[in-house]
Amino acid sequence: MQEFLKKGYEIVENTQKADIYIVNTCTVTNMSDRKSRQMLRRVKELNPKAIVVASGCYVQVAKKELENIKEIDLILGNNEKNKIVGYIEKYIKDKNNQLEIEDVMQTKEFVDFGEVTYTEKTRAVIKIQDGCDRFCSYCIIPYARGRVRSRKPENVISEIEKISKEGIKEVVITGIHVASYGKDFKEKFGLIDLLEEINKLNGIERIRLSSIEPTIIDEEFLERLTKLEKICPHFHLSLQSGCDETLKRMNRRYTTTKFKEIIGLLREYYNDVILTTDVIVGFPGETEEEFNKTYKFLEEIKFYKMHVFKYSQRKGTKAAEMKNQIDGKVKEERSHKLLELSDKNELEYNQKYIGEEVDVLFEEEKEGIYKGHLKNYILAYLENCDENLENKIIKVKIEKAEKDHVVVRKVEM
Repeated sequence: MQEFLKKGYEIVENTQKADIYIVNTCTVTNMSDRKSRQMLRRVKELNPKAIVVASGCYVQVAKKELENIKEIDLILGNNEKNKIVGYIEKYIKDKNNQLEIEDVMQTKEFVDFGEVTYTEKTRAVIKIQDGCDRFCSYCIIPYARGRVRSRKPENVISEIEKISKEGIKEVVITGIHVASYGKDFKEKFGLIDLLEEINKLNGIERIRLSSIEPTIIDEEFLERLTKLEKICPHFHLSLQSGCDETLKRMNRRYTTTKFKEIIGLLREYYNDVILTTDVIVGFPGETEEEFNKTYKFLEEIKFYKMHVFKYSQRKGTKAAEMKNQIDGKVKEERSHKLLELSDKNELEYNQKYIGEEVDVLFEEEKEGIYKGHLKNYILAYLENCDENLENKIIKVKIEKAEKDHVVVRKVEM
């Protein structure tokens, strides 16, 4: 986006008429593919004369399908994104349809766009690596994003220094498989080393980790992590199933016993930790007995929140070819049960905080309510406040708990 602005282009909402539309496609599920195709056709309807560019993950794994969509003018793969302005301007000049898709599996270095991946008013999302080597049986992402490539630490630090000068107080460290950061470096320098360097930077007050592979967490990792005062005690660990048989079919590289040990360590090292997770229901071959094992495991672990996904067949993955695909109605029932458990857990957690004084980083005000997050990522609402609290960390007292947030009042100093 920054490159377009530098060249004098104006950025508009995707619902407005424009001369160029860039659709960054997703391919996590078949539904994602369908939505990507729909969006490509929809933007052409907004302006039939517009140049429509398809890029991203769906492009990377479905070249032939996209070549048959007449509304598309340019098709660019993931590695071509950093040259997208040049490709578009070449198309404007030559009017020749192009298909530029490098084999991402052959890419060995992180493609650095030299700008913040995404920024909210108070939070910047910093991408530190790309690609994944895990090849879970349900996942197409390794084929779309390629092997693990880590961003140079000096580039990560430089970007965070830049945004801290803009007043951003919180950074979220993200990637396709964050725990693999540094795996491709010749010298030993991993995720914990990078976090230690980020923690030293002035201006940034909170460092939050996005979803991380649970197996990276051990005592050595936590001993170093807990010394970093800016780290937020909120960890999103993708479980996917609470049944060992299902985990094996998914090609997840841990057991429920190991996962439980990791949870125990996190709760031992962080008193105020909030743990969230992803769970897939209706994975091929998941019997009622296997689902019940998952349910009981989740009851025992008691995550703060669970993101529940109904398994969706993804062409090109091993799971799509597995026998005993589960009926959609069964998936819906299992999803509903886990979401009910998640809602129950979230409310109970929030109720424990009533009466506590905590710090909240406020992000925005809507309809008279300021919204922000505790350091452990619990959402807080503050009503009837006349002063501007945006991008400020304020001491508050929790007075009430709802299912998805807590209600707070300012503590007068």
